[in-house]
Amino acid sequence: MHEQPDVIVIGAGPVGQTAALLLARWGIQSLVLDARDARDEIGSRAIVQQRDVIDVWDAVGVGRQIAAEGITWRTARTYYRDWELFSVDFVDQGRSPFPPFVNISQARTETLLDRRIADQSLVDIRWSHRVTAITEHADGVCVTVAGAQEFRARYVMVCGGARSDDLRTMLGLTFDGETFDDQFLICDIRTDLPGWEYERRFYFDPAWNPDRQVLVHPCPGGTYRIDWQVPPDFDLARDMASGALDRRIRAIVGDRPYELVWKSVYRFHSRVVPRMRVGRVLLAGDSAHLVSPFGARGLNSGVLDAENAAWKLAFVLRGWAPESLLDTYHIERHAAALENIEVTTATMRFLVPRTDEDRRRRLDTLTRAAAEPAARAMVDSGRLAESFWYHASPLTTPSNAHPFTGRPERGEFHPPAPGVLVPDAPIDPAATGGAARVRELARRGVTILAATDDVPVAPPGGTADRSTPLVAYRVSDLDTDGGLMATLGMAGGEVWLLRPDAHIAAMLVRPTTGELRPAIERCLARTLDTDPVAMSRHD
Repeated sequence: MHEQPDVIVIGAGPVGQTAALLLARWGIQSLVLDARDARDEIGSRAIVQQRDVIDVWDAVGVGRQIAAEGITWRTARTYYRDWELFSVDFVDQGRSPFPPFVNISQARTETLLDRRIADQSLVDIRWSHRVTAITEHADGVCVTVAGAQEFRARYVMVCGGARSDDLRTMLGLTFDGETFDDQFLICDIRTDLPGWEYERRFYFDPAWNPDRQVLVHPCPGGTYRIDWQVPPDFDLARDMASGALDRRIRAIVGDRPYELVWKSVYRFHSRVVPRMRVGRVLLAGDSAHLVSPFGARGLNSGVLDAENAAWKLAFVLRGWAPESLLDTYHIERHAAALENIEVTTATMRFLVPRTDEDRRRRLDTLTRAAAEPAARAMVDSGRLAESFWYHASPLTTPSNAHPFTGRPERGEFHPPAPGVLVPDAPIDPAATGGAARVRELARRGVTILAATDDVPVAPPGGTADRSTPLVAYRVSDLDTDGGLMATLGMAGGEVWLLRPDAHIAAMLVRPTTGELRPAIERCLARTLDTDPVAMSRHD
């Protein structure tokens, strides 16, 4: 690869890998630098991959394999001592080909992403390249690595993970927040647990871990990931030497044989940088924010950071949008990070109450939850990962007919509204040049879906400025079974504008060209010079 790529990505974990692959999808060269000597291939680490993230990975060619190899689970069960308090079954608002979640080790996910990168000429990964300086210039950024070698690019993405203290310091960023005192023991156990293969189980105060919690996740290959909350002074070596670790495991698996595949102890953090854009540098994933894992919001949120950054960098680098579009990366993804911190911090305070009053309140809630639905709703074992909705983004055109009404109940979906991910559904690939799903189509660029025949579009061939990927389709032309309008939740006469990350940017009713233009301008943070009548539509 040429020594001056378009973007330097610091960190070859799943967030950095995803960013590089998404940039390549837009024709953007990247150089990925990682301080490690080679890939870490041990331990489950981040295991729960959410449907919307699998969808992003499908855009770069690995989503279907990750979904196929992972363990699919649709039910989350929550227990208090010996009683099951409730279970949540996850549904799909649209008709996605992917399950709500799959469990697969981070190591395996990284391997599959590496294979895709190996086939991609626009991505170059360099190991043993520890970054020692990041210096911004008028037209780019210089990244210096140990040994004084320098690399230059127009932009930099920092995806170095939780241990990015040096990188954050180079950028003048603090990492404010808190660290929880209690530790968590994590073990990967290979054994046979009939009936547990497709469910996540969360236990409050079980007899075999009194006054604390245990979380059990099924993983591929007959492996289970078990997380025990343990005291601040827990010592893993001491637990192993005394036989206490074996007793912990036996309390769950019984007398059946098991293999201890991997073990680790963590303290969890809740932290965020004040800015996710520093000039020509964007921060993503754990480099920018840390949350507790109860809710699986770490890796999932990092991948969505990568998608948000990648399409905006690509649009700026290709000349399709002004550099001010990058300001919305911080606006949108910092808000997402703050929401994740709010959600996961509330969970941790329920799991690890810090005052006598909080402990009494939690005990009362758990005691009543088995019989009282109102108390059950107050039990917080982790609200599982959800995509952040950009209803307040400067790129979003509000709709009085479709207001954002806040987060729905666990396992439910918000109806379509500006800022929300568009529901997925099968579409006719013959009408789209190969795209077989709504979200697959949306990720080609800026897309207009029209539930009316009089949307201002022109025959195929033109685009809004003869370069920007902006295209319009009538829903009736995409429908494969007569049910697409209902699946989308789209009303007659509506015209939806979709961003390149498949979020709805605007929902208009029979708009004129003059009404459609501002929504497009807003979506791209720029002013279009040409009428939308030049947009192409495939008939």
